[in-house]
Amino acid sequence: MKKQANKKDVQEQPRIDISSSKQKEEKGNTNDENESSHDHEHGGIFGKNTELIFAALSGLFLALGFGLSFVHTLPPLTSIMLYGTACFFGGFYTTKEAYEAISTGKFEIDFLMLVAAVGAACLGQWAEGGLLLFLFSLGHSLEHYAMGKATKSIAALADLAPKTAIVRRDGKETEVPIEELVLGDIIIVKPNSKISADGAVIKGESSVNQAPITGESVPVDKTPVADPEKEYDDKALKSENKVFAGTINGSQVLEIKVTKLAADSTLSRLVKLVNDTEAQKSPTQLFTDKLQKYYVPAVLGLVGLLLFAFLVIDEPFSKSFYRAMAVLVAASPCALAISTPSAVLSGIARAARSGVLIKGGGPLEELGSLTAIAFDKTGTLTEGKPQLTGVIALAKLSEDEVLEIAIAVEKLSDHPLAAAIVKGGLERIKQKDIPSAKNLQAVTGHGVKAIVGGKKIIIGNRSLFKKLSDEVHQQVEKLEKEGNTTMLVEQEGEIVGLIALMDVPRKEAKKTLKELKDLGIKRMIMLTGDNQQVAEAVAKQIGITDAMGGLLPEHKVKAVQDLIKKEKKVAMIGDGVNDAPAMAKSTVGIAMGAAGSDVALETADIALMADRLDNLPFAIGLSRQSRRIIKQNLFVSLGMVAVLIPVTILGITGIGPAVIGHEGSTLLVVFNGLRLLVYQNNRK
Repeated sequence: MKKQANKKDVQEQPRIDISSSKQKEEKGNTNDENESSHDHEHGGIFGKNTELIFAALSGLFLALGFGLSFVHTLPPLTSIMLYGTACFFGGFYTTKEAYEAISTGKFEIDFLMLVAAVGAACLGQWAEGGLLLFLFSLGHSLEHYAMGKATKSIAALADLAPKTAIVRRDGKETEVPIEELVLGDIIIVKPNSKISADGAVIKGESSVNQAPITGESVPVDKTPVADPEKEYDDKALKSENKVFAGTINGSQVLEIKVTKLAADSTLSRLVKLVNDTEAQKSPTQLFTDKLQKYYVPAVLGLVGLLLFAFLVIDEPFSKSFYRAMAVLVAASPCALAISTPSAVLSGIARAARSGVLIKGGGPLEELGSLTAIAFDKTGTLTEGKPQLTGVIALAKLSEDEVLEIAIAVEKLSDHPLAAAIVKGGLERIKQKDIPSAKNLQAVTGHGVKAIVGGKKIIIGNRSLFKKLSDEVHQQVEKLEKEGNTTMLVEQEGEIVGLIALMDVPRKEAKKTLKELKDLGIKRMIMLTGDNQQVAEAVAKQIGITDAMGGLLPEHKVKAVQDLIKKEKKVAMIGDGVNDAPAMAKSTVGIAMGAAGSDVALETADIALMADRLDNLPFAIGLSRQSRRIIKQNLFVSLGMVAVLIPVTILGITGIGPAVIGHEGSTLLVVFNGLRLLVYQNNRK
């Protein structure tokens, strides 16, 4: 991963990340390591489509020259002049790119094409030279147009955020550029308008369309934070209180306290990371790059030998020269050069539209080759927060009466388990009057004590009670074997009830794991710091194949390493914080619910922006389709070269058919790769 710019630099130029896609589109990448064979400027007198218009003009003059060649009353020079004009328009950008390459000491495909066209003209084959340059320029212009379409679907992220925000300062509302927003500013977001900055909702309730950032198809309800005056840490905000720049407000006015500067917003970081994906080449790209490095010089050497074939074979130099030029055309690896990038860029763009950030061709290809996935439990397979799952009444009390006592006491506590008991209990007993509790005392690590209705109440885990009856002990054992955390309720020295709580599995977990199994994922392992009993209980509910409990972060790393030895290709999916070491060791690290999380976005190879586990089968399916298309493109590009070289060397075909076969294969692999832009997941 590229080293991030320091914060000072980002703040001084807050828009640089957002505009970088457009800069690349206009200027081309100057980094040698990432520079493709055709990464040049293609604008001109007709704007960004000048190359395509020049190609069309080349075809027009070529057709005129061919048509007028049958008019015998006209001198032959007429057709030659038209063919020459066709060569000018068709060869304009080819010559430009060949010169740029040679000036840096490189011999690229454009140079090979130009030499072949000049050679054909030298032999008097103006029509075939014009046809070569016309089809080559048409192929390249359509290639650039199609690749630009894939790039723009990613670069469109940069236009999601509004350029200005309505901010309240000193009691007045003014419109300012988003670059001028500071932390703590209060911005006003009107109904059905885009949100200008990441922040906390402090006033108003509305549904927000987060699809541009997280890929969620259903708007998310947003509510105000409890204390509007408090300074909020973005990472600590709950999802219902947090909004992202570029998302779309619903039908109500929202007031939002800014928690991130424009340059640091989730959208800005997302755009930058997507831009950086071009630097991370896939294994296939690295293979084709290495192949071309040796292939182009080999082709030039072969052509050099064929130029002197007349010394060995009884034929004129003109025939040897023509054959050499035909081989030069046939052997050019244009289709091979573009076959993988077209598919990779299209796949990454398609994933981004659905809220899945894939950081380059490497993770895109590797994801489709997985045979095993290791999951963190809390927050990944489960909701990440305890919920009330059961109440057992003992003695003479009813379940509702046990809950009333528990709610009365736990209302006074700020412990997460207490909040779960209160929330779940109130939902069950339907707004009954709850008695008041007083004199709350916390017993750290065990529970609480209080007075309710003049009676002493103790609520806590089993270690808080000296002796339990066999009946109570058996009930506790049964609940804990099912994965529950059990709280006992004691009234005046007598156990009157049991309350079961559990971090319940996500609703989509079981279905998602079944889909992964159908996709051919052999092993799905859950890694958790919870005890083995809880791990196995959760695993049984959702269909995990292996459960490993009681693990510290370093144990998770070892578990992933051991799994790689057995399964070779393993992904680790977690929250990107305590799971970061294990994610780093895996074949592919996947961050769950990464929107708004700096650590998750930076750590993972793939980030599921929404808190949606069921995006994982989509991502794997897209990866596998990408791998299939990349293989198809390689087969077409290499296959065409393998066919054309022998037939041109043997003189079976000339420059014309070689041109058609060569450029036809180039167009085919480009449009085959672009099919990924419309990929649809087949799951029901």
